[in-house]
Amino acid sequence: MTNSMKTAQISQSFQSTHSASNWRPALTLSALMLWICGGLYSASLTSVAGLLFPQQATGSILQHNGKAVGSVQVAQPFTAATYLHSRPSSVGYDPMATGGSNMAPDNPALRERVAAESQRLTALYQVSAAELPVDLLASSGAGLDPHISPAAAQLQLARIAEARGQQLSVLQALLTKQTEQKQWGFFGQPRVNVLQFNLALDQQFPLAASQP
Repeated sequence: MTNSMKTAQISQSFQSTHSASNWRPALTLSALMLWICGGLYSASLTSVAGLLFPQQATGSILQHNGKAVGSVQVAQPFTAATYLHSRPSSVGYDPMATGGSNMAPDNPALRERVAAESQRLTALYQVSAAELPVDLLASSGAGLDPHISPAAAQLQLARIAEARGQQLSVLQALLTKQTEQKQWGFFGQPRVNVLQFNLALDQQFPLAASQP
């Protein structure tokens, strides 16, 4: 066997051994990081979040008469006269399909929908179109905003009071209590969570077989 052939065999053997020695630590490190980042880290954060924020970590679900009725963070449709109604939703209140309509202000379909809703609300509440809060006509960016403005809630109080046989002043006091102020005093705007307000209605003025 010539020297060149021996050299080639030694080089091939060295490369094979060297390649195997590189793969083993790489695979070991990958498996270790997968366990740490994908398993241990996620489990630790989930546990800490559950301890510090138990309600938020489980979706901020609210209970009514022992049953889950929805999340405080997700809007849902209310149509009964006895309840506060949510703002429109461009996704049909589907939490799995969040998003806006992406329609421009001059879109004919959007203008038609807003005009029709404006006519319905002005007839229902006996106010002019200019007096309608914009959040009763327009959906939020995600289509699932669980809040409405105090003005939008105030407009609905007379309807709710009549449907429940309550004094308007009593519902006004409840609205004042349920109105959330700006975050830390300067972020956002005052708002009313529709689901929480409706649950408070049922707790204070229960209806037979009422289901929010």
